[in-house]
Amino acid sequence: MKLTGYLRVSTDRQADEGLGLDVQERAIRAWAKAAGHKVVAWRKDEGISGSNGLDTRAALAEALEDVSQRRTFGIVVYRLDRLARDLIMQETLLREIRKLGGEVFTTSAAEAEYLTDDDSDPSRKLIRQILGAVNEYERAMIALRLRSGRALKHQRGGYAYGGPPFGWRAEGKALVADNAEQGVLDRMRQDRAEGASYASIAASLNADGIPARRGSWHPQTVSRALGREIAVGRGHR
Repeated sequence: MKLTGYLRVSTDRQADEGLGLDVQERAIRAWAKAAGHKVVAWRKDEGISGSNGLDTRAALAEALEDVSQRRTFGIVVYRLDRLARDLIMQETLLREIRKLGGEVFTTSAAEAEYLTDDDSDPSRKLIRQILGAVNEYERAMIALRLRSGRALKHQRGGYAYGGPPFGWRAEGKALVADNAEQGVLDRMRQDRAEGASYASIAASLNADGIPARRGSWHPQTVSRALGREIAVGRGHR
């Protein structure tokens, strides 16, 4: 069966903690080989929250289009939380993909066991939804602990809000400009002012051998670098 592989990471930190796009892709390739399927298209959302809708998840929209146009017969993910981070969106997407005539697959054997609905066994859907709700609760608790820890560190005078935006680095208790990266940001801003798309800017940076924080540049990483710089960086100039 021809499938689309869908990969997603929300943040650079996720990649650091072992959920990077390369980890997901290797797991999917191994699963497909063992199951006798062929992944013929890869769709990747980098730096995009799983709670976002299709308007910001271009790669997921492309994966759905693959199924809709019968280029592939389904979508495979590393785990269901790569497809969606909340239960309602998870179930909505599963239903939409089935309406398009496709199937959803996961490399997780535990998830796969309950992925397909069966009218003669309603417990399958119930168990999947319970697992999704438990995962959503665990993520909410982790986020709460992180916010509490960051707030405490901030009260003590430290920089406490994740990895510094591109163009900046943390030194002690403050953000300071990284001159080399600021030069790259200036180039991005100039290109955008001249009407360049995020995709063309990414291609230009890669062609000139200018490294991203991790790996190569993608349209999403360019957009995120400029967006975070506006939201965080300019307040420190």
